[in-house]
Formats: sequence, structure tokens, C-alpha cells
Amino acid sequence: MRRGDRQRLGCCNTGTMDRRIELARAGDEDAFGELVGPLRDELHAHCYRMLGSDHDAEDCVQETLLRAWSSLGRFDGESLRPWLYKIATNRCLTLIERRGRRELPTDLSAPQAETAWLEPYPASRLTWTAQLTPEARVVALESVELAFVASLQHLSALQRAVLLLRDVLAFAASEVADLLDTTVAAVNSALQRARKVVTGAPTQQATLASLGEAAQRDLARRYMDAWEAGDVEAIVALLTDDAKYSMPPLPQWFEGRDGIRGFLLDGPLKWQWKILPVWANGQLAFGTYLWEDGRYIPKGLDLLVLRGPAIAEVVSFLEADFPSFGLPDSLPG
Repeated sequence: MRRGDRQRLGCCNTGTMDRRIELARAGDEDAFGELVGPLRDELHAHCYRMLGSDHDAEDCVQETLLRAWSSLGRFDGESLRPWLYKIATNRCLTLIERRGRRELPTDLSAPQAETAWLEPYPASRLTWTAQLTPEARVVALESVELAFVASLQHLSALQRAVLLLRDVLAFAASEVADLLDTTVAAVNSALQRARKVVTGAPTQQATLASLGEAAQRDLARRYMDAWEAGDVEAIVALLTDDAKYSMPPLPQWFEGRDGIRGFLLDGPLKWQWKILPVWANGQLAFGTYLWEDGRYIPKGLDLLVLRGPAIAEVVSFLEADFPSFGLPDSLPG
């Protein structure tokens, strides 16, 4: 995750905001919606980074806006964006304390009976990034990549919040201290510790940019063709030597070409598949459909982690909400 190329968003000019705040305080829900609407999606992305769950993020944003609506009388009228981020972040901190962190199977040293799993993030949640400069948009997409969000889960709740507020959202240390009701010294200390855990590994955005669109399309076509043909050697040929394959919520995962080949032959490739390309977490992904009872039904969302032109990891989310990714409920024969 690069630090730097970040951009703040404003919802409207000061005069218009003041008028809408007056109307909202008087009970005008439309005025309130106009105030918070331009910030809703970026708040959602922030909550997803904090919580690792699209569904929990949606609940958190809803709660944030309800609390903001009921607390307008205490809003100073000058800094709507930080105020909303303060409410959202503190709500996330409460949820993390109650529910703990989310995991990927490959992050676990041993299977656990009750594990909260990381969830994929639909591209439809990221349309707001189109407003950003190209550099800021890349950073926004990097900040929801699966590996980055997974690494955040291994930080304490405070470290997670500080890293995101400082390095992703560009708040100053003094602002973050105010948002979290702590000191600048505590913010700087938490940020140093967080940066040691969340290393600057190559991002998927950099990999995709280096590949170019033509190579991305070719990789997608080869992946889909290999699965639909049931060609295990063609699938394995797309992988790195140390590739990983997991299927949350199942805790088991497979590593290396031989391990993945054996798994595919023993299970998935005994059946017939249709594959549709899609984007998730700013990464190349596929909706997979299994032939059953005269039609193809959803089975998993395969999110790819690339290393150069090869696939270093496949995370197949077996409980992904297909409609949220713009994928159909079924496919005809």
C-alpha cells in the first residue's frame, strides 16, 4: 500500500452545506441525504477495510448515518467528513471488540471450529473512485485488495484505525487523535507499529497495470476455457509453483501445483462448469456455476491473486452473494 497519492472529497461548497445543515436540523431528511450521500460509499469502503465484511460494513454505515441524523444538534457545522468518519470508526471499533477479526484459510495455522471469514468486496461498491485522480483511484483500489484487508485483520483495532485514517484517508495526526479521542503521540506510536505489520508488498493494481488489458483478457479467457473444458493441466499451467487454493468457509486449503492438481481431479473437475468474469476487491475474479438439475447454479466466487502473468492464489468464496457482484442467479444449459 503506497502512502502519498491521496485525495479528500468534499460534498458541496460551504454556503450550500450550511443551508442544508440548517434544513436537516429542522427535520428535512432530503437535505440530510444530500449532505451525506456523496460520502456514503467512501464511508462504506472504510468500514469494509476495518471489518473485512461487506455485510458488516453496510450495517455499520446505516448505524453511522442514524447516529449522525440524531446528533446533528451537536455537529459544529464545519467538518462533516471527519465527523462522519469519527462516528463510523468508533462503531467499527465496537464491532471488532465484540466479534474479533476475520480470517482467510491460508492465514490459519490450524483449522478452527468457529471462524469469521473475510468477505469479498463488489466492484459496484467502488464506483465512487471514478471521481478521484488516477493516482488517488489506484490507492483507493489498493486499499481494498484482499491481501491488504487480510493484513489489517492482524492489527489491533486501534492500529487498524490509525493506519487507515493516516495512510489511506490522509487525515493529519492531530485530526486522527481527535477522531479517536487520544493523543498525537499515541497515534504516531500506533502508526509505527501498524506499518511494521502491513508491509509494502507489490499490489495487484501494479501487477494488473504491468500486464496491460490485453494480457488480462487473455488470462481470463484461458482460465475460463480451462475450467469449462475440465482441463486440469491447463488450469495448473496458469499457476505459480507455490500457488495456493482455498475455499472459505471451508478451512482446508491446498498448496503447490501437485496439491492443487490432486484436489481438482478428486473433486471439482468431476463436474461441469460455466465461468463468468467479474471484478472483486479491485482484482480479477470469476463467478463459477455448476451444472445441476438442468441448469448452472452459483457455487463460488474465484478471486485471483496474480504474481506477474501467473496466478499465485485462488480464493474461492463459496458463500459469495452473486447478485451483489452483478452475477445472475443461474445460467441456462
